[in-house]
Amino acid sequence: MDRSEELDPLRAPSGFADLLGYRLQHWSDGEAAVAMAVDARHLNRSGVLHGGVVATLIDAACGYAGCYIADKSRRRRAFTLALTTQFVGTVASGDTIVCHARKVGGGRQVFFAAAEVRNQQGALVARGDATYKYRGRSGEPEGEPV
Repeated sequence: MDRSEELDPLRAPSGFADLLGYRLQHWSDGEAAVAMAVDARHLNRSGVLHGGVVATLIDAACGYAGCYIADKSRRRRAFTLALTTQFVGTVASGDTIVCHARKVGGGRQVFFAAAEVRNQQGALVARGDATYKYRGRSGEPEGEPV
């Protein structure tokens, strides 16, 4: 098992994350980071990183930030209710970006998270805020059985 599978037990072996090529880099209580090497498939017609890819990273990292659970026999799941993004800079092919997110509030059914996307030099590329609703018993602190 590689490190990303160890950190990311909820990710399907193939899916949207695999299509875009992002990976979970850090996951702990209330925090998460996803990283992605930018290549030609991520660029818009102007030759810079497509905003939809950036929004996807914000959504993924924020969702993880609110769904961490230490017990790997249990899980927490949620779906996005709202997502806002602010684009600050551009990224070209060959750069790596990292989205750091943190849970900033919420309760048993809904949580809020905020994120920043930075390039490998540390410059801010985008930021975002998201609202999620827990699925099923995922809002309970102990989550639900896997």
